[in-house]
Amino acid sequence: MINTTDAAPSSISRRHALRSMSAGFGYLAFSALAAEQSVAGESSLKSRAPHFAPRAKRVIFLCMRGGPSHVDTFDYKPRLAADHGRPSNYGTPWCQSSFRFQQHGDSGLWLSQLYPNLAKQVDNLCLLNGMHCDQPSHAQAMMQLHTGNFQQVRPSMGAWALYGLGTENQNLPGFISINPPSSVGGAQNFGSAFLPAAFQGTKFTVTDTSARNRRIDRMRRGEVNPHGINNAVNGRLSKSDQRAQLDLLAKLNREKLARDVFNPVIDGALENYELAFRMQDAVPAIMNITDETQETLDLYGIGEDPTDGFGRQCLLARRFAEEGVRFIELGHGSWDQHSNLQTALSENCAETDKPIAGLIADLLRRDLLKDTLILWGGEFGRTPYSPDGKGRDHNHKGFTMWMAGGGIKGGFQYGSTDDHGYEAIAGKMHIHDWHATILHLLGFDHERLTYRYAGREMRLTETAGTVAHAILS
Repeated sequence: MINTTDAAPSSISRRHALRSMSAGFGYLAFSALAAEQSVAGESSLKSRAPHFAPRAKRVIFLCMRGGPSHVDTFDYKPRLAADHGRPSNYGTPWCQSSFRFQQHGDSGLWLSQLYPNLAKQVDNLCLLNGMHCDQPSHAQAMMQLHTGNFQQVRPSMGAWALYGLGTENQNLPGFISINPPSSVGGAQNFGSAFLPAAFQGTKFTVTDTSARNRRIDRMRRGEVNPHGINNAVNGRLSKSDQRAQLDLLAKLNREKLARDVFNPVIDGALENYELAFRMQDAVPAIMNITDETQETLDLYGIGEDPTDGFGRQCLLARRFAEEGVRFIELGHGSWDQHSNLQTALSENCAETDKPIAGLIADLLRRDLLKDTLILWGGEFGRTPYSPDGKGRDHNHKGFTMWMAGGGIKGGFQYGSTDDHGYEAIAGKMHIHDWHATILHLLGFDHERLTYRYAGREMRLTETAGTVAHAILS
């Protein structure tokens, strides 16, 4: 028996020894798990083969935050016009669209007058008119849109795509989010949650005035002090000094990793430091659009009002896609029009119509649309009724999103809402089904693309999801 009273201060009591020994088994298990995750993270960053031959190699998600009104854009409802002003079943009168709908293209799909440029690309679109989700509140619906879950922190679909496919360009992030929302879920919408940190999205900010873009362009040409773009280049240290600094930091981090029993953050930090170092050359070059022809700039509406801001986002998306970035999300909003819908919705569509049409046309002529999956939509739609005829409320029971390229049938309508546009009734596609279809197009069985966490295999589609084979080309 150890006499703890007379023992030296550094001695270990029997109780402490037993407690440490028992905990040691847990530490060993955690250490093994951390090592497995580290190896998985490193291998996953390299380009990987999916489960089967993919139809799409990359995704561009045009995220319209706030809930675009489907009955004013892509879901033509003549019955709504006939019943305008009559009492609805929901306490307020039916409200017809203020915008004229017309059939376009060889397919004859109906689009509203708000999209004159996109109408020229209608035969490349697949309208998903039977969308629905679980929540009518912005934050929860936006989180479910991005992660499949509105209750708990989960990896975003961009993180899942990168985890499955890896990256094709070691000098750029494999997942980029341009102008993501700071609210309604914030960083969770491009986060990696329990996946290794290397799979989270990298945030880019492109202002509507495009002043920041012009500044990067001038910096690349040596016309401004590079200190002004601290997140693009290091104006204080040379490349060789930075390399030496990173090597020392990596050495210290690896020594700490060897000492620590469990520290999953360090591997992610090492990878992110290295990527940031390599990005200093790659990012300014991509952000410099002075090598684009004037015809291309005009195609996206760059230099024009009101399309310049989103036009630059769309052009950057094409440039990132060309360089092997797997998942690119563009943010635009807000589309939350409880009032002043006619003016505000017109402005939203005017800002995005020409740039989106330009993106499709540009990808098509570069032979990139066939393996680039374009997604458009928000977290839900709007009600076909209105308390005052000036705006619409949230509607998660039925709304429209669309897809284009990447193995999708063009000029095709899938699903429908009821005669007034309130609830999806045919070809219903839940967000889980949408995610399952996206992963299928990328070459994955959504039930097999999993990551073990908290004792079970986690996936983007939770425990649901059905691939919409009818929309595949």
